[in-house]
Amino acid sequence: MNADITRTGADSTTNQPSSASASAWRRDHFVSLLRFAEASVRVDGASSWLDDHGQPDSSHPAETWITSRMAHVFALGHLLGVSGADEYAARAISGLQDVLGDAEYGGWLAARGEGDEVVGTKQAYAHAFVVLAASSGKIAGIAGASDLLTNALAVLDARFWELEQGLHLDERSRDWSEISDYRGVNANMHAVEALLAAHAATGDGLWLDRAAAIGDRVVSWAEPNDWRIPEHFDAAWNPLLEYNADRPHDPFKPYGATPGHGLEWARLLLQIDAEAGTSGRRTQAAVALFERAVADGWDPEGGGFVYTTDWSGTPVEARRFHWVAAEAVATAQVLGRVTGEARYAELEAEWWAWIRENLVDTEHGSWYHELDTDNQPSGRTWIGKPDVYHAAQAVILPELPLTGSFAASAQRAGQILA
Repeated sequence: MNADITRTGADSTTNQPSSASASAWRRDHFVSLLRFAEASVRVDGASSWLDDHGQPDSSHPAETWITSRMAHVFALGHLLGVSGADEYAARAISGLQDVLGDAEYGGWLAARGEGDEVVGTKQAYAHAFVVLAASSGKIAGIAGASDLLTNALAVLDARFWELEQGLHLDERSRDWSEISDYRGVNANMHAVEALLAAHAATGDGLWLDRAAAIGDRVVSWAEPNDWRIPEHFDAAWNPLLEYNADRPHDPFKPYGATPGHGLEWARLLLQIDAEAGTSGRRTQAAVALFERAVADGWDPEGGGFVYTTDWSGTPVEARRFHWVAAEAVATAQVLGRVTGEARYAELEAEWWAWIRENLVDTEHGSWYHELDTDNQPSGRTWIGKPDVYHAAQAVILPELPLTGSFAASAQRAGQILA
C-alpha cells in the first residue's frame, strides 16, 4: 500500500485514512486536478491535448469533447469555490461557441486544427458533451452557457435522436446529409449523463424521461448477455458482437465488453433514480452490472481494471486505463449510499489505495492515463493526460450529495473548497 495512504491521520485499526484526512486529500486533489487542467484551455477557449507533463501537445487538434469536459469540470470548480475556475469555464464555453461551433452547417465540429484544418464529422458523442458543458455552466451561472444549452439540446434532438428507436444515432457528415450505419452505446451513455444534467439545468421532464428510457434499453440488452453490455450495433440496432475484433486497442470503439462502461452505466442508473425520485429495479440492475464488471475487470493479484474482455469475460486488452478505475470508485461510492451495504465502502477503499499508489502522478500532476499489466506507465492507446474529467468527478463525489448530475450536486454542496 502507498506510504502516503498510511500517513498520520490514518485509522490504526484498518490501516486506511481516517474520514477527515481522506476528505481533506480528496478536496485538495480535486483542486490540483483543475490546476493541472488550466494549461489545456487556450486563450481562444478551445482546449489543447496535454502531454504527460501537462503541456499542450500541438500534434493533436483542439477537440470538442475535451473542451466540453474542461468547461464542465471548471464549472463544478466554480460551484465548489475554487478560485479562478469561473474564468476557465467561461473561456471554454466561449471556445465551444466561437471556435468549435460550425458556423457553416450548424452543430459542432469534432475538432479544429491549425488554420482551416477541421475534423468536420458530426458526432453524437461530442454533442452530448456540449450539452453537459452547457448544463453545468448554466447551473454555475457561467456567461453564455444558457444560450449554448438551448442550441445544443436542439441540435442533439433534431440531428441525432431516432424517435422510432428511442436512441441516438452515432455520426453524420459535416453537412448532415450522410448518416453512418454504425450505432453505439458509448454516445448514448454520455447522452444520458448530459440529459440528466440538462434536466437539472432546465427542469424540462423530457430530458429526464429520455435518459431513463435509454438506460432501461441498455439494461434490456445487458441482462440476457450475462450483464456484459453490447457496445456496437448496426443501423437497425442489432448487436454486432464481433465488431472491431481486429482493433482491440481502439480508445472509443474497442472489440468486446468494456468493464468500465458496465461500472459507468451502473452509476448512471442510480443517478436516473436519484433525479426521478424512484428506486427498485434500476438498483438491482446497477448491482448486477457492477458485479459483472468487477468479476471480469479487476485483477485481484496485481490490481487494476482491464480495458476490455471477450464475451466470456477473458481479458482482451489487459492494460489499465485511468478512467475505468475512476468509474469503479465512483460507482462503489454511490452503491454504498443507495444500498447501505458496507462491502462497497471496503472495495472503494481498496481501489483508492491502488489508484493513489499507481495512477496518481505525484511528480507531474494528474493521473497516468494508461498502465501496462505490471502497473507501469504505458502509452499504446492513451498518450499524455488530456482528460481530468473522470478523475475529478470520482475524487469529489464523496463530498457531494447524490443527485442526477454533478453540477446539481455541487450546487447543493455549496462552496466547500473556498
